[in-house]
Amino acid sequence: MLDYDHLSALAAVVRTGSFEKAAQQLGVTPSAVSQRLKLLEERIGAALVVRGQPNVATPAGARLCRHAEDVGLLERALRADLGELGLAAQPTTIRIAVNADSLATWFVEAMAATEGVLYDLVLDDQDHSADWLRRGEVAAAVTASTGSVQGCGSRPLGALRYVATASPEFMRRWFADGVDEAALRAAPCLRFNQKDELQARWIRNLIDRTVATPTHWLPASQAFVDGALAGLGWGMNPEPLVRHHLASGHLVLLAISPLDVSLNWQWSRAVEAALADVTRAVTATARRFLVQ
Repeated sequence: MLDYDHLSALAAVVRTGSFEKAAQQLGVTPSAVSQRLKLLEERIGAALVVRGQPNVATPAGARLCRHAEDVGLLERALRADLGELGLAAQPTTIRIAVNADSLATWFVEAMAATEGVLYDLVLDDQDHSADWLRRGEVAAAVTASTGSVQGCGSRPLGALRYVATASPEFMRRWFADGVDEAALRAAPCLRFNQKDELQARWIRNLIDRTVATPTHWLPASQAFVDGALAGLGWGMNPEPLVRHHLASGHLVLLAISPLDVSLNWQWSRAVEAALADVTRAVTATARRFLVQ
């Protein structure tokens, strides 16, 4: 069997990025953390951490970190089953993949509705977050994937509604004659990153063709809103995030044509029972914020 003090040292080093911070988290010395990791690497027969600033897990190290998290979740379920006779309560860390716009609009409220849980969030596009589950690097994910990952359960959450928005000044400058192909080819647009296809999907829905647009790259949900408000470009913003700006007139719609992105909650069945209260919090919060 693996020594779980050694596994805890590995997980702490990967999570914090340094031996010193891992030692503070575990209440031991950095040399003790280093020794535990060395013994675990000797036991496994492979390097588990690439030393650097920060330290990062190798593929084998990432898999062992996930194993340590699964054990923590199973112990959490065991404590719940045993009640007062169980082990002393300790927070359990859960690693979840979530898209940035869900985090900016509703997911934090779901996190706050749980107790005894520490969250380690991985940000990725909703069309790609399921890949983290496939690789076994997270326990659950908010994803746009409709098919279940092998060994995982899936539950629909609703749709996050996006609207194409820009400042009134931007509209007057670039779309004075309407939102057509020529104007879209000229007007700067905002894009989150290379995985972000929302603007392209909206254009195809609107004019039934693909259009190359001048692009500003803004990899943050609030920066997207700020960029639209400042007249930097137009972009697809989550409706809950810009509702008050639309009401005040600081932002306007390019067209009355929203884009709804369906989201699902997917989780590893190996730790399904331990994630039950997290699943309840996520689904309940999603019902309030997402289009059903």
